[in-house]
Amino acid sequence: MSLKIAQNQVQQWIEKHGVRYFNELTNMAQLTEEVGEVARIIARKYGEQSEKESDKNLDLGQELADVVFVVLCLANQTSIDLEKKFQEKLEIKTNRDKFRHHNNKKLKK
Repeated sequence: MSLKIAQNQVQQWIEKHGVRYFNELTNMAQLTEEVGEVARIIARKYGEQSEKESDKNLDLGQELADVVFVVLCLANQTSIDLEKKFQEKLEIKTNRDKFRHHNNKKLKK
């Protein structure tokens, strides 16, 4: 699915179920909360923290999808074509980093 399609699906969902977008500040707080939930799962599953019983049913994929949803909401309500901006960002990163990571001794196997 393209980002453009995903943005359109979020827009349709908001119109049908969400009444309206939360304001940008509320969505930024929501995004922070969702990223925190992703961090919690990763810290416990892949990091050194032990899992609590209440963590065992948490789904990293679902939490990442929550992050994407809120990002798409922010893009929609600020009139950003995220697909276009993502392509621009990939070009910037490619031009800036095309040799950087290959020359990083820390990344060698």
